[in-house]
Amino acid sequence: MPEVLSRLFFAGFVRLHILHHAAEEPICGVEIVAELGRHGYRLSFGTVYPVLHELEQAGYLTDQAQVVAGKQRKYYRATSEGRKALEAAKEKLRELAGEVLEQQKPTRKATRGNATRTPRAAP
Repeated sequence: MPEVLSRLFFAGFVRLHILHHAAEEPICGVEIVAELGRHGYRLSFGTVYPVLHELEQAGYLTDQAQVVAGKQRKYYRATSEGRKALEAAKEKLRELAGEVLEQQKPTRKATRGNATRTPRAAP
């Protein structure tokens, strides 16, 4: 997949993945690079840290410095706003996955370039 297309689609996945893990437990950049690597993402620290900072500036993450093996590391944890955003994103993700993966009946059909609605049953 071309790099531009990959960035367009996967940038949101990466943010969602980071927020998911930060809601489970505090994470640091080294750990999230390794975790994303297990899922096939090949990201540098120069890519991950700006995303962590962006999520922090948005109010979705908070950080706390800790010394680990003599090195200072920032650990990121989801804020209450981050958890709310994650739940909203999960709902949208479920809806999208159902539609894209054809697990739900589509509510619209494309007919020669025009979208038409499938009639709904009366309540």
